[in-house]
Amino acid sequence: MSGPVSISHPDDELSLVDLLDRLLAGGVVLTGEVTISLAEVDLVHVSLRALISSVSTLQQGDREDATDA
Repeated sequence: MSGPVSISHPDDELSLVDLLDRLLAGGVVLTGEVTISLAEVDLVHVSLRALISSVSTLQQGDREDATDA
């Protein structure tokens, strides 16, 4: 695993478009869980896992996997 990645210097201003571009270039994984319960009885449990990335980043990863095999 690599260490933390800094996306900007503290003095730099980062627009929303630049932030989204940098996130999509590297990919983002979102995870979460929601449980709805009544009287301490779990009624619904929803688990979410989503990978958000640009198509070119995913294709580049596929090409790298193919050359490693």
